[in-house]
Amino acid sequence: MEPISAWHYDGRTATRHAVTAAIEGDNLLLDTGERVPLADLVPMGDRKTTVFRHRTQEGWRLGFDQPPPPEWIAALPSQEHHGGIIDRIGIVPALLGGALLAAAILYGLATGTTLLAYLIPERWEVAFGNSLTGDLGGRICTAPAGQKALDTLATRLTTDGKPIRIRVVDLGIVNAAAMPGRQIVVLRGLIDKAKSPDEIAGVLGHEIGHVEHRHVMAALLRDFGLSLLLGGADGGTIAQGLLSSRYTRGAEREADEAAIAGMARAHISPLATAAFFERMSREEKPFGKAAVMLSYISSHPLSEDRRRRFSASFAKTQRYSPALSAGEWQAVRAMCGAAGKR
Repeated sequence: MEPISAWHYDGRTATRHAVTAAIEGDNLLLDTGERVPLADLVPMGDRKTTVFRHRTQEGWRLGFDQPPPPEWIAALPSQEHHGGIIDRIGIVPALLGGALLAAAILYGLATGTTLLAYLIPERWEVAFGNSLTGDLGGRICTAPAGQKALDTLATRLTTDGKPIRIRVVDLGIVNAAAMPGRQIVVLRGLIDKAKSPDEIAGVLGHEIGHVEHRHVMAALLRDFGLSLLLGGADGGTIAQGLLSSRYTRGAEREADEAAIAGMARAHISPLATAAFFERMSREEKPFGKAAVMLSYISSHPLSEDRRRRFSASFAKTQRYSPALSAGEWQAVRAMCGAAGKR
């Protein structure tokens, strides 16, 4: 390898020396007689001038005014690039790449939990759901006639005909929630608010959609992660989270579509459910534009949006019948009465 010109500080004086450098085996040779192992050279220069310091000798420097020949570059230690990949590609491409990576991770979390939910055996989910809900704080309302009516209605709304466990809880909140293991919790406030069993059928159909599409397990895996699978998550916290859960907008639409399809199979008119959401929509209207803004950042659509969806599914040529008979509906409404509450 041909010798080349360089400059050199020996670390003992502040004098810059013009030297000739050569490489022999694993060593750098200077015409001053100094021999330095190549492994002791640490690159520290910028991209225009290659500068090396000595790994152990303070103040020792060797530099080249012109870039060394290719064979020298191959033999010398690689030059460091401060700032890593950002220094190499620039700040703007690095920021864009980071944003794309973050979006890919979020998408993976959203889709990955759904796929993982389908891999969990249903018998495991049923056992987990039973241990999770327990007796729901002793507030479960039991009455044979009302329970039978709800169970029969829920089975009619399913796509597979498998039983759905419906549990009515004595709380005056207008809500219902799907639980693991084909369970649905209906709060008394929802039954009190409904004006007909057809309205309850629409809400039940929506929650059944969450059950059959495994949205419940996907949400649990997303919110609680491995602590759920490993048994480290608190059951009370999980149950409370499900009662106030926010599914993705796609999951909510999928559940609504399942409800509409289930009601069509059971010959139950969707107009009553549309009327129920219209009443909910009137309660949202005082929020004005803020309510519309919230619909875009919330996982649950506005009631007005849902009303239009159910209303549009009404078929004039379809012959509809009530979801429950008058006697069955009365039995459901009386489930949390003094005689029916355990």
